[in-house]
This record gives sequence, structure tokens and C-alpha cells, in this order.
Amino acid sequence: MKTPSAAIFSTGGLPSPGMLGDYARDSWQRIVLYADVMRKRGNQYQEHLVEDVPNVLDFPAEIVMTGVDLPRPVNYGLVRILAPDLPQPDPSKRPFVVVDPRAGHGPGIGGFKAESEVGVALRAGHPCYFIGFLPNPVPGQTVEDVMHAEVAFLERVIALHPHSEGKPTVIGNCQAGWQILMTAAMRPDLFGPIIVAGAPVSYWAGWHGRNPMRYSGGTLGGSWATALVGDLGNGRFDGANLVQNFEKLNPANTHWSKQYNLYANIDTEAPRYLEFEKYWGGHVFLNAVEMQYIVDNLFIGNRLSTAQLITSDGVRLDLRNISSPIVVFCSNGDNITPPPQALGWITDLYRDDAELQAHGQTIVYSVHDSIGHLGIFVSGKVGRKEHEKFASNIDLINLLPAGLYEAKIADKTADTLNADLASGDYVLSVEPRGIDDVRAIVQPSVENDRKFAAAARVSEINLSLYRSFVQPWVRAVVTPQSARMLELTHPLRVSYERWNDHNPLAKLVAREADKVRAHRAPVAADNPLLAMQQAWSNAITAGLNSWRDLRDTATEQAFDFIYGNPMVQALAGQGAGSIPRPHPGALAGRVDLAADLDDELYQGGLAEAGVRALFYVHRFRPAADERRFNLTLKLLHPLFKQGARMDDLRSVVRRQARLMQHDFDAAIAALPVLLSHAEPDAVRAMAGGLEQVVLMFDVPTPDEKAGLAQMLEVFAGAAQASTGINNAATRKSTAATTAATA
Repeated sequence: MKTPSAAIFSTGGLPSPGMLGDYARDSWQRIVLYADVMRKRGNQYQEHLVEDVPNVLDFPAEIVMTGVDLPRPVNYGLVRILAPDLPQPDPSKRPFVVVDPRAGHGPGIGGFKAESEVGVALRAGHPCYFIGFLPNPVPGQTVEDVMHAEVAFLERVIALHPHSEGKPTVIGNCQAGWQILMTAAMRPDLFGPIIVAGAPVSYWAGWHGRNPMRYSGGTLGGSWATALVGDLGNGRFDGANLVQNFEKLNPANTHWSKQYNLYANIDTEAPRYLEFEKYWGGHVFLNAVEMQYIVDNLFIGNRLSTAQLITSDGVRLDLRNISSPIVVFCSNGDNITPPPQALGWITDLYRDDAELQAHGQTIVYSVHDSIGHLGIFVSGKVGRKEHEKFASNIDLINLLPAGLYEAKIADKTADTLNADLASGDYVLSVEPRGIDDVRAIVQPSVENDRKFAAAARVSEINLSLYRSFVQPWVRAVVTPQSARMLELTHPLRVSYERWNDHNPLAKLVAREADKVRAHRAPVAADNPLLAMQQAWSNAITAGLNSWRDLRDTATEQAFDFIYGNPMVQALAGQGAGSIPRPHPGALAGRVDLAADLDDELYQGGLAEAGVRALFYVHRFRPAADERRFNLTLKLLHPLFKQGARMDDLRSVVRRQARLMQHDFDAAIAALPVLLSHAEPDAVRAMAGGLEQVVLMFDVPTPDEKAGLAQMLEVFAGAAQASTGINNAATRKSTAATTAATA
């Protein structure tokens, strides 16, 4: 990196007096405009606080149901998203329900922009609902209460759409991701496809040297600190503490880059900056009991991904109970929920592919190359690409047989065949993967798990000591007034509170900013002092990044030193030979019995035969392309029984795939039996549709040509045999009629 002096001389020498004057004037104007934007930020914060239902939704909405009125009241609510500028949603399409993450910051992020999860669902023609929350929890509400509220909300959405193609598609971001997975494990019958974005389901997982946040619980000695903060808050946990933890991950951005970017681009950056700060600064609260449950059971205990959580009603929250497809969206650039934490639950629950398929679960994952944590939810580019493709192809995802898949999204080009069969500017394909592929991403380690298991046990001990000897004294001295004082003096709140129109100097700055905007004179882009300014900024950023790396390395080494110590592990019950992450075992009643599958090989009709034939032809081309899927659906869906819904079609596809996995040869040999129940014309129409699907795209492989020829021969033979049977029956009926007349 060039030094500031080198940056100046590299432009051809020292700046002239005119350049110095231009830069000085521009700097002064930027300072004034920057101060004015920060004044508006403070005003925006104050206005946001006094709103009845503060949120940053970019769409109008109407209240459908409020959680305050439930038997177990919560501060959540269900709203219907209105889109007056878009076509009316198709009532036959499954509704989308976006669940907002409650992780310390303000509500509304799932509909933060027009190009958001809400926006893409509306543009795809789906009715859309939003589950949001108020800043303050209902006294006494728990995580389980929120789960029961989500159940009630989904039941209402299902009741409002009795004629939709299937159960609602539910999207959960970050904290809401693991929350809806817990709810779906409790009530799987309420869910259609589930999309979880940036959700840390397996919190112990991570890459060595890259994911320091997971060590926080261990280095602090466990969740006693969470209990202390909740007690100091008089039973409430301030979400500003969670936001502060996020900001500590990237001190360069928090303390310099974010503000410098506003200053350096003051003429264009202000609207985007204020829009984001309205969300990021809208800190909310959780009940202390809610936060304690989350830290003990998920962050430190990591119990969800191995089915160790049991509700107060006695329901075990086993993610393998979820029968709907699950889409996991994560990113290599996410330092809050890295891919191992988003995908680690898969390797925790399933030892191999056969076990996953036996449980009938469908999982699709997509790993972005670089987008950050918040970008997963709010980036316009992600909204236009990943979220748009997930929404517009939700029926494709819903029809996938049990198994593990990776979603790939490619640009449309002039060479893209049948581009009109794919929506938008991209083409989605879904490619089969195995547990070993996910294991290569997660990189699970028994040694690593043993350290975290030791930290979890130490946390339990320290929390017990705190509750026995310290908590009574803390609660005795805390008052509502002292808790309120802590809230007001929180460093993050002070940064918003200290500069707004209540400050005596604010009006002076506002007037000066108006003058500056009227006579704005930006410095020329080739002014060498700008290069010096940028060099200084780069140096500050590099210095803060170096400090971050040093801190993170020290944190990891401290964690490894303490909890990797054999003595500490032995005292925590994690000695050599122990199993820190026990496999949860088989789910009773979920694994298909071979005898049942044998009986079903000869059950079904034309629809089942068509699906088996398609699987047979494409057995060497496992990737599911949205164009081929849309054409297949267009050609074959009318041939299914009248009134069949997408969920009915899903049952047929998944069952036939399971039968072919069970006994491939017998499933194909049974085709004539299945076709014998169909009308000859319907059999011929199904064969024609099959041929069109195979031949319409790129040239079939020799194996596909041979498979298609075999299937066409089977269908032709079945149609001919059925015609002969029908002709014989017709002749017999005619003869009987003639005899009766005579």
C-alpha cells in the first residue's frame, strides 16, 4: 500500500495552491453535509421510537392477527402485505410467509426494499404475509410462546387460502430461521417449503481461524454473563448488546469505513445510509428468560441440531420430523453465520445419504461466494437473483425427491435454449449432492466438539454458581429506574441520542447545510489530495483489520488452551473416548419397510407410470433444470386426475422416486400393469409429452435416447393392449345388445 506522501508524488508532484484551496473548500462542505446527515439520523431515530409499530417495511400492510390476544400472548403479529402497484396475487398459488428476525435490531428487514423476499414473492404472484414484532416483549413470554404464536399465525394463513396449491412457503432470516425450524419440527403439518437464510442452527461449527464469534460463550465463562445482563435490565435483555456483538466482529467497518464511506460519497450516499440506520438503530428487547434459553440451548448448548430440545409439552424438537423441503441459503462472506453453522445440522443428524433418504427429507443448499450477513436479506442483487429464483421455482423445489441438493444459478445468455421457460435474468438448476459434500464444507471435528462440550458444561456450573450466590444480591438492588438508566447510557444508543434537533447547535448546522447544497463545489477527481485522503483511510482500515485479526487469533488460542486442556475436559465429563455430539438415533415410524414398498410397486396409474418413465430416461442426468421442469409440468400436469394440487403431485413424485430407489428393475417392469388401467389415448398423450420433454432441449445422450426408445415402446404396447381390450369389450357389448333386441 502506498503511503500518503507517495500517493501525492505519484500524481506528478505537490498539489498547487489552487488544488489545496479546492480540496479545503470541498472538505469543509463535506464536513457540514456529513454533520447534517448525522443530525437527520438522530431525528429519524427519535421519530422511530415513538411509532406505535416501528418497522422498516417498504410495503403497506394490514393487520390479520396480533399475538397479544393469544392464550400465551407474545409481542408478535401477522400482517398481510398489500401491493397496490402490482397485479393481484393468484389465489391458487401457495402463500408466502416471511418471518422477521428478532436479534436486537429493528423489525422489517425481510421487506426492507422493493427487491426483497417480500417483493419477489409478490412479483411471482403469491399472496404474501409478514410475521413481525414490537420492540418490547410481553412480560413472561418465552421462546416456546413465540413458537405457539407462529403455529396460530400459520393456521390462520392456511384458513384464509383453502384453495391454494399447498401449505405456505415460510422464509426465516437469521434468528427467525432456527425459530421456524423449531416450530416446523413441532408442527410439520403446517409448513410448505421452508427457506432459511443466514440461520446459525449448528453454532459450534466453523472454520479454524475464521469464525471467532462462536468462542464468545466459552471465553466469558458461559451464560452467567447473559443472566447478569438480564438481571441488570430488571428482567429484560437489551437487544443493543446483540447488535454491539455483531459490530465488534468488524471494527474497521464499525469505527471507520461505514462513516468514511458516507463522508467520501456525501452527495449520493445519504439516502442509503439513513435507510439502513433506521433499521440498524431500532434496538428492541427480549425477556431475560428468552435470551437465556437461546444462549443456553443454541449458542452454548447447541442442542437443536442433535434433537436434544424438548418443549414443556413433552415434544422433542427433531428437525428430521420436517417433511417439507428445506432451502438453506448461506454465504462464504458471512462472518456471523458462516456456512458450517448454517449447514452443520445436516451432518449432525445424518451419517450418510441412505439415512437422509430413508427419513424422506429434502434439503437444498446454496452457498454465495461473498455476500455479507445482512446482504443475504437486504441486498438488491441477492433479491433479484437468489430470492427471485427460489420464489419463482418453489414448486420445483417442492417436487424434489428426498435427498440432498445444491442450487446453482446461471445467467441467461443469447445461447440459453428455451429461455422463455425460465423467469427473470437467470436459470436455476438443482444438482444432487451427498452428505460427504456437506461434510467437506462443515469440516466437523470430534476434537473441536469436545472443547465446546467442555465449555457448555463449565457454563452450566458457572450459571448455577451465579444463581445461587450472586443473582439474589443483584436482583435486590436493581430497580426499573436503574435498568432504564443502563438502557439510555448504552454506547450504541448514545451515538443516536447525542446529535439531533434537540441539540442547540443542530439548527445552525441545518442552515449551513442548506447553503452548502446550494453552492456545492466538489473537488476534481484527479486532485492529488483525494489520493492522500484515500491512502489515510486505507491505512486506518488496515490497522483496524490487523487489530481484529490479532484479537480473533488470541480469542481462539485462549479458547483452545482452556477447553482443549485434558484436565478441564476430564472435569467437564469430556475425557478421552467420550462422544460430545451423540447421534440422535432413528426416528420411529419414519423409515419405510421393504415389504410396504414391494406392495406399492404395482399400485398407481398413468401419473405414476409417467413419473417413473421420466426418472428412467433421465437417470443419468440428475440435475433438475427449471426450464425442463416448467415444460414437464405444462405438458404432464393436465394428464393427472382432475382437481389434483401441487402437493398431490409432490406425493406421487416423491413416492415413485422412493420406489425406484428401493427396487429399480421391479419398478420399471411394473409399468405395463400401471398403464393397463388408463385409456389408450391418454397413454399415447403421456408418451408424446415424455418425448417432447426429452427432445426439446439439448441433444439427448445415447443413454437417454435408448431409455426414451424403451419407454415409448412400453407405452405403445400398453396403448395397443388397452385398445384391444376395449375393442373386445365393445364387440361383446354390441353382441349382447343385438341378442337382447332379437
